Amino acid sequence: MKNVIDPLISLSYWPSAGGFGSNTNILETNIINPSVVLSVLIYFGKGVLSNLLDNRKQKILETIQNSEELCKGAINQLEKARVRLREVEMIADEIRVNGDSQIEREKEDLLKAASDNLEQLEDPKNETVYSEQQRVIDQIRQQVSRQALRRAIVTLNSRLNTKLHLRTIDHNIGLLRAMMNTND
Repeated sequence: MKNVIDPLISLSYWPSAGGFGSNTNILETNIINPSVVLSVLIYFGKGVLSNLLDNRKQKILETIQNSEELCKGAINQLEKARVRLREVEMIADEIRVNGDSQIEREKEDLLKAASDNLEQLEDPKNETVYSEQQRVIDQIRQQVSRQALRRAIVTLNSRLNTKLHLRTIDHNIGLLRAMMNTND
């Protein structure tokens, strides 16, 4: 610590030079020591500095090259992704078109099946209606026949007397004999 303080104390005892001036004496100005140090630094530092700069330059070039390779890889992946996207869009469009046509076909098939089922249900219904109509018609015929027979009987009973009755019986017997003779 004493060595640090001594120069400060000695500065206070120096008389002032009286102004600013230039000293041309090389030995008094001590230019030789800094120039030797500076020369040694330049001579040996030049190699170290150039090595540091070369290493830094190499790292920067490698980083740029890696970045360019990564960029190329990313561009290639992007192109592949775009191609795949186009393919997927085409497939999606095809599926959409096929899906629409499939829906139409299924809709038509469903409508046809429903129509066929309706026709199948209509046929038995129509047959049932027809058979009911025939049954009703047969019943009406039977009723009409009975009523006509009753009226005929009533009319015959009111108009028939014994003489007419005998004559009718004789006529019917004659018809039966004629039929029997033709069969033989």
